[in-house]
Amino acid sequence: MFLPFSQEQIKSFCAEHTVKEILQQPKLWVETFKIINENKDQIKLFFESLTNKHGRVRFVFTGAGTSAFVGETITPFLRKNNKNLSWDLESIATTDLVSSPKYFLNKEIPTVLVSFARSGNSPESVAAVEVAEKIVQDFYQITITCNEHGQLAKKAQGDENTLLLLMPPASHDEGFAMTSSFSCMMLAALIAFQYESLNELELLVDGLASGTENFLSSLSAHLETITEFDFERIIYLGSGLLGGIARESALKVLELTSGKTVAMYETPLGFRHGPKSIMNDKSLIVFFMSHDEYTRKYELDLLKELNQANLESKIAVLDFKDEDTVKEYSDWQICIPSSGIEWEEVYLGFVYVTFAQTLAVKKSIHLGISVDNPSVDGLVNRVVQGVTIYPL
Repeated sequence: MFLPFSQEQIKSFCAEHTVKEILQQPKLWVETFKIINENKDQIKLFFESLTNKHGRVRFVFTGAGTSAFVGETITPFLRKNNKNLSWDLESIATTDLVSSPKYFLNKEIPTVLVSFARSGNSPESVAAVEVAEKIVQDFYQITITCNEHGQLAKKAQGDENTLLLLMPPASHDEGFAMTSSFSCMMLAALIAFQYESLNELELLVDGLASGTENFLSSLSAHLETITEFDFERIIYLGSGLLGGIARESALKVLELTSGKTVAMYETPLGFRHGPKSIMNDKSLIVFFMSHDEYTRKYELDLLKELNQANLESKIAVLDFKDEDTVKEYSDWQICIPSSGIEWEEVYLGFVYVTFAQTLAVKKSIHLGISVDNPSVDGLVNRVVQGVTIYPL
C-alpha cells in the first residue's frame, strides 16, 4: 500500500515507476555505501594523487536541474568539514558552465569537475566536460552517474584522470522525475569525500535507511489531509544547505503536476524580501527545520509570523524533534522517527526530500496527471532535448 493505494490503483495512475523509485531509496542507500566502500582504495589514491601533484585544487560540483541541486546541497557541508585547506569546493550548474565558461573556469587552477548525472546523456553534462577540457590546463573528473552506458560513463572509462563511480543500476530512474538517482548520487559524493570515516558512516547509512523506511510508512495520513486542502501554490523553505533540498522539492511538485501547481523555494530569511508576495488563501508553506539551534531561531520567528497572517494558507513543518512551539504555529507537524543516531543536517535532507517526492506524487494523482509521464505534450523531456551545443 502506498498513500494508501493498492498496486492496481498505482498502475491505473501511471505511477508504477515513480512510486517504486521513491520506496526503493533506503535499500539503494545501503547499496550505494557498499559501492563506495568497495572503491575506497581507488578513491583514496585519486585524492592523494591530486594533493601530491598540486598545491591548490578546485572542485566544481556540477549537473543540470536536479543533478545540479546535488552539488548545491552537499557543497556547504563538505566545505565546512573539509580538512584539506588547499581544496576549494563550489557548486556550479552545467547550464552555467556551458553557456558562460569564461566566468567559471580558470586555465591556471587545477580543477576537478564532479559531475552528477542520471543518464549521463544530457547535452550540457557532456558539453561541460568538453569545454572544461579545452580551458583548464590540469583537468580531472569525478563522474557519479546512474547509467553505465551513458556518454559520461563511457568517456570516463580508461581515463587515468577520472574517478568513475557508478550508482546501483536501479537508481537509473525510469520515471520522469529524478528521485532515487538524486539521493543515491548525493549520498555517494558525501561518503566518497569522507572516505577516511567509512566505519562511522556505515552505521549512519544503516540508521538513515531504517529511519526513512519508518518515515515513509507513516506518511499516508498526513498527506491525505494535506492534499484535502487542495493547495494551488506550494513554497518550500530551508536554511543553509537545506535550501538545496527545498529547491529540489519545489521542482518535484512542478514536474509531477506538469506545472499546474505553482511551486517555489526560498530561505526563511529570504522569504520576507519579496517572495512572500506569492502567498494567498490556497498556499501551502512547507518548512524544513534546521538541526542548528541558532538557525532555528530565525525559522521559528518566520513560522510565528506566517501563522498570524490574515490568510487561509496552511503550514506543514518537517522536523527532527517534537517541539511545542512548532506544533502551536503549524497546521501539520511531521516528525522524523528516531533511529538512535543523531544525524547531521545534511542527512536530514534525505528524509525531507522523500516527503517532497511523495507529496508531489499524491498531488499529481489528485490532479489526474500521469505520474510517470506528466508532460504528455512533450514540452519537457526525461532527458533534455533541443539543446544546440556550439563550438567554443
